[in-house]
Amino acid sequence: MCGILGSINLKINQVSLDTIFHRGPDSGAIEEFNIQGNKVYFGHRRLAIVDLTETGHQPMFTSDSKFAIIFNGEIYNHLELREKLPSIDFRGTSDTETILYYLAAFGIEAVIDFNGVFSIGFLDIEREKLYLIRDPFGVKPLYYGVEHNTLVFSSEIRPIHHLYGDLSLDKGNIAELLKLRYNPAPDTIYKEIKKLKPGHILECDITSSINKIEISSYIKRVNISRDYSFNKAVTKYGELFESAVKRQLMSDVEIGSLLSGGIDSALVTYFAQKHLSSKIKTYTVGFEDIGFANELSDAQITADFLKTDHRSICISSQNFKSVFEETCKIVEEPIGTTSILPMYYLNEAVSKELKVVLTGQGADEPLGGYTRYQGEMMANKYPAFLFDLMKPIAKLSKKERWIRASQSLSIANPVSRWENIYALFTDKEIMSLMNIKDVQSKERIQYFYDLLDCKNKKGVEGMMAVDMRMNLADDLLMYTDKVSMNFTIETRVPMLDIELIKFLESLPVDYKIQNGQTKRIHKAFAEEILPKEIINRPKKGFLSPTEKWFREDLGDYYVDLLNNNNKSGYFDVFDKNAVLNVFKEHKAGYNREKQIFTLLSLYYLIK
Repeated sequence: MCGILGSINLKINQVSLDTIFHRGPDSGAIEEFNIQGNKVYFGHRRLAIVDLTETGHQPMFTSDSKFAIIFNGEIYNHLELREKLPSIDFRGTSDTETILYYLAAFGIEAVIDFNGVFSIGFLDIEREKLYLIRDPFGVKPLYYGVEHNTLVFSSEIRPIHHLYGDLSLDKGNIAELLKLRYNPAPDTIYKEIKKLKPGHILECDITSSINKIEISSYIKRVNISRDYSFNKAVTKYGELFESAVKRQLMSDVEIGSLLSGGIDSALVTYFAQKHLSSKIKTYTVGFEDIGFANELSDAQITADFLKTDHRSICISSQNFKSVFEETCKIVEEPIGTTSILPMYYLNEAVSKELKVVLTGQGADEPLGGYTRYQGEMMANKYPAFLFDLMKPIAKLSKKERWIRASQSLSIANPVSRWENIYALFTDKEIMSLMNIKDVQSKERIQYFYDLLDCKNKKGVEGMMAVDMRMNLADDLLMYTDKVSMNFTIETRVPMLDIELIKFLESLPVDYKIQNGQTKRIHKAFAEEILPKEIINRPKKGFLSPTEKWFREDLGDYYVDLLNNNNKSGYFDVFDKNAVLNVFKEHKAGYNREKQIFTLLSLYYLIK
């Protein structure tokens, strides 16, 4: 796991590369290529996990010097891929060397054979082509900018910011952020910087106009079938699940696990422990004086059952305030996901002992774990007028989830319905905050709706497929990557194993959600391994207790901060009264914690 930085006709230096030193303190290098008068630069910071020797160093070249690569990620099936390259005399054991020769031999489209997570810069020197590639679910971020016949790309925004200097805000993208709680690729809050979509390839012809890049998808549509009975599907799922975890134990350093109180991380940890020769270290974060959001005791029970070497980290509202600004800058992109704060303290603790951890992240989207999927099934089952009747009741409840459901489930068009289900702020609220409309969110959802052939799927099947490539990639996985790599930790997600997800996406939806039960196949398999007290726990999610904190002194602190800062560029974008009104609504009993969190994230990045 590493950090990459590359460019065409824009010189990178050690200072710009070292802005991502945290992603790879073990080694770093920059290579320069001259291709028909165009300068190409490849920079790399390495965190050595597989092949700790110099044979794993990057940038890496083929022996004939016709191809070069910089790569961030892990390819877990790389030894299987090597078997297809019998004529290559490999120097080392790294997956980087494997995929370099694999792409050189079979072409860029062969990336579809990779089972892993990755962002790649691949240079075909003879054909004068540069390719950027992002993994199918966007586990690894990949940013780029194209202007004035130059191209720059990186694992993070900060090197591009360093090379470009001042960046300009894109208010349309900020409005989209307020709607969706994050910016889906290709958007960021900056006009100059974009993200490559998950499962896509950017191709640049170095000797023609660099501004004319081509972007294509290598995502394959999955057809849904009933080839397996439910019981046989459970058995097959278990086999693939265990293989996924075992595959992701590929490492030349010690591996630990992030353990919540739920079944996802418990199952991952169980199989990791099964296939490791020593007791695995596990980590959980929780909160002082908070009952429902606190998973410390649940995780300890799970750790005791699994017999792990367990650590617990406990934080308070004071911890929140002390690192919130720093964490916003680490994540680089404003989001409305409050769990970035506990993730900070969790990774800080891990960094004192390990370089690699497994997580249970990525289970809810393919398995139907979110309540919005049950709502989507209701939208296709009941007449629209029933949801319209819910609106006054939902508003009286002051519960955000009910309010969003009542405002969205009566909408006939699925893309418009999903846009409203996702909506953090309504169109009216965005207009009051910024005096502009969000016109992009629907277009971004529509892109993946069409790409994944959702019109020929049931509504909830399409929604889950889109979520896998949008909010999972550019919200949850994005902040997980940024926070963990800030502490020089590689975080692995066995639940997003390519073979496992391919199987799950081929199953009928009733194998995942039925009669109010979610993750059916997952829980049925878990019953063979875990005690019922773990399986039947209420879902808590990886949350921060910010709903409570923002109604107390912490909320007052931020109101004073905003009130007393009249010189901030933040208020060139937002109407101050509209921002403060969100705090007032939260004090009045509406849960606006995610909205407040998003607005504060923007404050620390814009001010």
